[in-house]
Amino acid sequence: MFNIILDNIVYWDHIAWYYINTQWHNAVLDTIAPFLRNQWFWAPLYLFLLLFMPSRFGKTGWIWCAAFIIAFSLSDQISASLMKPYFHRIRPCNNPYLSSIIRTLVPCGGGYSFPSSHASNHFAMGVFSAVTMSRYTKWIWPVAILWAASVSLSQVYVGVHFPVDVACGAILGSAIGVVIGRLFNANFNKKPDQEVA
Repeated sequence: MFNIILDNIVYWDHIAWYYINTQWHNAVLDTIAPFLRNQWFWAPLYLFLLLFMPSRFGKTGWIWCAAFIIAFSLSDQISASLMKPYFHRIRPCNNPYLSSIIRTLVPCGGGYSFPSSHASNHFAMGVFSAVTMSRYTKWIWPVAILWAASVSLSQVYVGVHFPVDVACGAILGSAIGVVIGRLFNANFNKKPDQEVA
């Protein structure tokens, strides 16, 4: 029974990948997607957060930056060092059975495919940011999720991951973001009515 369910998941995963990577494409997305999934493209955002949070919240802002980095590091280590070597899933761009149809827009690279570290890392950072900052600005949730989702889907679009890779990466990263975010809120992020005058 389990094998039947797994086979169906893999089948529909390949179907979804086929449409996202080979059918639903255009020149605009071909230009944008490689940038969205490139970590250096987002470096100015990370630098802004590193400068803004301490300047706005002082010591708590520095602790926020440390927790942000911890969320990223946990996500990256669990996905890349623990899960990928265990599951050994081949990337679509390295899969010989897909070589005749795949559209590869970036270098494939080595390593395994499941789960997507890009997805887990960006959802960890995005969800952590939303959990900790939502009391100050309500629009942080849709912006954070849209940001992480765009990075994740770009991984499928450019040919380096399957949809299940990024979906499971998103779940892993979101769980880490929630846990680290709630720990931060409980210990450092007091609500206005809890603050000492």
